[in-house]
Amino acid sequence: MLDYDKEAGLYDALRGGEARAHEAAQAVLSLIPGASGRLLDVACGTGIVTRRLAAARPGLRVTGADLTPAMVHRASARLPGAVVRADSRRLPFPDGTFDAVTSIWLLHLLDDPEDLRTVVAECARVLRPGGVYVTTVDKAAAHDVGSDIDSVLAARPRRPAADAADTVTAHAVGVGLRPAAQGSFRGTGQGRSPRSTIADLRRGWFTQLPPGEPRTEEFAARLAALPDQDRPRPDPLFSLRAFRRPGPGDVPSGG
Repeated sequence: MLDYDKEAGLYDALRGGEARAHEAAQAVLSLIPGASGRLLDVACGTGIVTRRLAAARPGLRVTGADLTPAMVHRASARLPGAVVRADSRRLPFPDGTFDAVTSIWLLHLLDDPEDLRTVVAECARVLRPGGVYVTTVDKAAAHDVGSDIDSVLAARPRRPAADAADTVTAHAVGVGLRPAAQGSFRGTGQGRSPRSTIADLRRGWFTQLPPGEPRTEEFAARLAALPDQDRPRPDPLFSLRAFRRPGPGDVPSGG
């Protein structure tokens, strides 16, 4: 896994910056009803999306949480007084604190199935009745856009997707949430070029291809043979799922 303390300084620039953050925030907010209340952004990273969530709805009181000190430092500069350092497996908030909880680009990092279950359960726990949990799913698949780069990388070893939509949905339902809606947004500015993909390979972006190993360099050589080394291929399309905690007036499932 990448060292996110080291990644913090260049994190936004390498991942589409403000353009991608705008697309993400708009898509997330489209799945969250109401203009006021409290929202928790779990694993908020640099706060680039969190700040836009707060700015787009001034009546929404937004809190960011992240475990990595360097990310918390950057996010705190964007949202002074509104960011806490916290482990998503043990959120430091009472039950039912928030009207909405988001976790964007988090669940795919959780290799341990128990961690995934725990994080989804924690997001549900701090959600009030009637509140909504929104998360990205199937992140790795979003980058497969049918390009020549994807053809080269098709044979690479892959780990099972921790954030597969069916898996996340099963965990959410298991802790009392109900599927509510789906959405998507374009990762503007994240289209891969052969040269940038080679750089990602060599810095450990592809977790099953460690930097410096012969097979990693084999893929790098094949990417280097592609035309238009600096031309970005199409942007990824990220998927969102929204889940709702039933409120007092809801009809029980199956009733």
